Amino acid sequence: MSEPSPIVLVVDDEIQIRRFLRTGFELNGFVVHEASTGTEAIRAATLRPIDIVIVDLGLPDMDGSEVVERIRSWSTVPIIVLSVRSSEAQKVRLLEIGADDYVVKPFGIAELLARVRVALRRQSRAASGEPAVTVGPLTIDLAARAVTLNGARLTLTPKEYRLLQVLAQHAGNVVTHQHLLKEVWGSIHMQDTHYLRIFVRKLRQKIEPHPDSPKILATELGVGYRLAYSGAEGENGAPVMAPAKSEI
Repeated sequence: MSEPSPIVLVVDDEIQIRRFLRTGFELNGFVVHEASTGTEAIRAATLRPIDIVIVDLGLPDMDGSEVVERIRSWSTVPIIVLSVRSSEAQKVRLLEIGADDYVVKPFGIAELLARVRVALRRQSRAASGEPAVTVGPLTIDLAARAVTLNGARLTLTPKEYRLLQVLAQHAGNVVTHQHLLKEVWGSIHMQDTHYLRIFVRKLRQKIEPHPDSPKILATELGVGYRLAYSGAEGENGAPVMAPAKSEI
């Protein structure tokens, strides 16, 4: 019996962008619902089953960040934000209010689809209680609290393991500096980013084949870190670029 097609809600007030996204998603087996305003988006997410939400920030009736906050207040559905705004502060705020990821316009449809698949896998893993996360040669067994690289068990300090554990729980998605600091060191250390830099460097020495060119534990400049997830990159085909749009 085949798996049901995932349902994506696309929220954007520009019809050409909705058409672009509809085509890309439908060609890849998704069922697409559309909304042109924040009000429509919130109503759609309330009244019908949705597997993932793609929301633009520049909506006519409210900022897309409000849509994120309102949906997140009652739902754990993955939410990916689209925006021409690329400031680090804006990205951090979106992640802290509940967005799972963000994609800056213009973007390739292959990139967006990869981010969507990562978010859906993470949601499925959380729902099924899957205890292990594999990232290339690295496996983090969350139930056994064991980490292996190419099948060999690694020795990590408690803080190193906790840092990797939090990243694994969000594998494929960016985790902000503040969230990592709070989870690993506690609220009183949320501004002590030097702690984070030191332990990320130590972790990379243990998990990366080439620590100076990390492929497993990636830096999101000014925002946080992302544990890469198998299949999150390298979609086949040349990327088709979505048009940028001006936002007020």
